[in-house]
Amino acid sequence: MKVSLEWLREFLDFDLDADQLAERLTLIGLEVSAVESAHPGFEGVVVAEVAEVAPHPDADKLRVCKVNSGTGDVIQIVCGAPNVRAGMKAPLIKVGGKLPDGTVIKRAKLRGIESQGMLCSARELGLSADASGLMELPAAASTGTPLDDYLELNDTLLEVELTPNRGIA
Repeated sequence: MKVSLEWLREFLDFDLDADQLAERLTLIGLEVSAVESAHPGFEGVVVAEVAEVAPHPDADKLRVCKVNSGTGDVIQIVCGAPNVRAGMKAPLIKVGGKLPDGTVIKRAKLRGIESQGMLCSARELGLSADASGLMELPAAASTGTPLDDYLELNDTLLEVELTPNRGIA
């Protein structure tokens, strides 16, 4: 069973770091088999709002999007996600940002149109297996907020092995 360290802090008052807590839990009989970061490892991803969507002039499945990244300027992103639409909020990885697999995002031209970043699915960010489209964020999400702060990913997970305390009947 995976348990969030920050979730535990909401219910219990303790000043231990993750490794100290894991050691104490193991000493009382709850074996902690792993201590790991909840963050999947992406960098430079923010909450963005798609302001405009237009068809790509040279590709049926691509769209040219104008995206507000929260810095006051609107950037152009070429996107192939089927669910992209004006007004939606989605994760944006800016130029220079990094995906969990180590891929660094660069300026690119897709069929002749410049793209200054990438709108992301949950799968691309290592958050889920869902790759059906962009990861849609709630309308209340504040544009420009780092995604790891918005999703509270700066946390540690403890994997606790649960052992049964009853014999087999």
